[in-house]
Amino acid sequence: MFLALLPPSEALEEVAAAIGPVRDEWPGLRWIDPSLWHVTLAFLGEVPDRVLPDLHVRLARAASRHPPATLSFAGSGAFPSPAHGRVFWAGLGDGPSLKGLADSLAAGARRAGAMEKDRTRFHPHLTLARSRDGVDLWPLVRATSTFSGRSWEAKAVHLMRSHLGPRVRYEHVEAYSLGRRD
Repeated sequence: MFLALLPPSEALEEVAAAIGPVRDEWPGLRWIDPSLWHVTLAFLGEVPDRVLPDLHVRLARAASRHPPATLSFAGSGAFPSPAHGRVFWAGLGDGPSLKGLADSLAAGARRAGAMEKDRTRFHPHLTLARSRDGVDLWPLVRATSTFSGRSWEAKAVHLMRSHLGPRVRYEHVEAYSLGRRD
């Protein structure tokens, strides 16, 4: 399971249009299906069913403490670096707001018994493509670095379940409103 923001289709269509002209020049990358695009806030790994009731309460509480966020996609980059890229991403201009939200959600998940996986320094982004081996993605990053999308508002955090296999799919489990105590 993971916690994510689900950008509106208009914002995702802008990203798709920005990478469209250069995508065919990079056939060695595994391009992520746009229907799977999301902004990950925290990876939770396997979450036992017995944990879900408390997890929902704690995540709803954590989300309610943070206001809706006005965000936009801007620029691009690669992890761990453009020179040895394994992940090509679109950037997200957000200021400090998403880090605080991500930390709050992760703490709530831990308290509920859902152990967060793969915690690294939080860097909000939209994963667009992957490579098994680190490749020089500098030309791709330079070609897309000036992209700047329209603003959109994130009003909720979504708990998602991954179904892995030949065709990855995500199942929406629950949504938690930002800035509202229900």
